[in-house]
Amino acid sequence: MRPKKIRWVKCEPGEKCFRPQCKPLSKLEGVFLTLDEFEAVRLADFEGLKQEKAAYRMKISRPTFSRIISSARQKIGDALVNIKAIKIEGGCCKIEKGARHERKK
Repeated sequence: MRPKKIRWVKCEPGEKCFRPQCKPLSKLEGVFLTLDEFEAVRLADFEGLKQEKAAYRMKISRPTFSRIISSARQKIGDALVNIKAIKIEGGCCKIEKGARHERKK
């Protein structure tokens, strides 16, 4: 198996864990979203970029971006439907220096 290419992320998320309040912690399961999956969701769904442009920003191919965004959306869907926490960590990423997370209003 070939080593994964480094994926470039603009910035780390402000929060690294999101959990439903309706379930006690003792009964709460979770899904793990990698930093590159988080970045793919940010670029495609939050910023509204086409896959080709988002892949360019992450310095990866469009097919690789497609696999990453598909995996991320499946995990987020699982968390929403099955009332699970979402934890963001890991991945084969480098964070751009000087980049800051800006929220849309």
